[in-house]
Amino acid sequence: MRVNVVLSPNQVDELYFTGKTAVVIDVLRATSTILTALENGAREIIPVASLEFGAKISANSFGGKIVRGGEKNMRKIEGFDLGNSPLEYTREVIEGKTVVFFTTNGSKAIVKTKFSKATYIAAFLNAAAVAEKLKAAGDDVEIVCSGRGGEFSYEDTICAGYIIKLLKSNDRTLRLKDSAQAALTLYEESAAKLNERVKNSEHGMLLSDAGFEEDINYCVRLNVTGLVPVFLSNSIKK
Repeated sequence: MRVNVVLSPNQVDELYFTGKTAVVIDVLRATSTILTALENGAREIIPVASLEFGAKISANSFGGKIVRGGEKNMRKIEGFDLGNSPLEYTREVIEGKTVVFFTTNGSKAIVKTKFSKATYIAAFLNAAAVAEKLKAAGDDVEIVCSGRGGEFSYEDTICAGYIIKLLKSNDRTLRLKDSAQAALTLYEESAAKLNERVKNSEHGMLLSDAGFEEDINYCVRLNVTGLVPVFLSNSIKK
């Protein structure tokens, strides 16, 4: 198995993922929120790359079965039902519903992989389960860090490195591109103080300043779910 880490979605175009297996990470907070929503009974998540497209989809909803969730610059978007805090996506709010989901970074990164053979949604919350899924498939994989504003993201890259560490522990023949080796090294240097490193990342500090420290504590938990959502045909499902 060959593993590459795309350190920012801006490095590649949509066609780059054609026929490939992809993993998308946005630890703070989109992929963590998607996992939580599906764990709590959401029917599906429809990620969108623009607010306008999200509004168009929801305009055709009936019977309250579609809710809009997400954020722009960390804050809930005016007119949306939910923000991007995983703590908002309780079973009482989203069970049985479709969530149209837009975020500044994560939803755009997911949509960019729409031509992949399969795209798995990953975070610290399900890293071990993602690694097991990848091992079972045996395909080469592109791990995409959603980044922040098109730039490098410390916490996403550490999470990518953690997944690679889990893959490598049982496969000495694993072939790593330089970006994957760098992500692995970053994780190994950060593992002993993972919570502190994530909280002190640029995005972590911005979220803390904005009052979302509880979200960070939630998102840095390791392997609390075995769920590995898959993005296919424009929809993310269990």
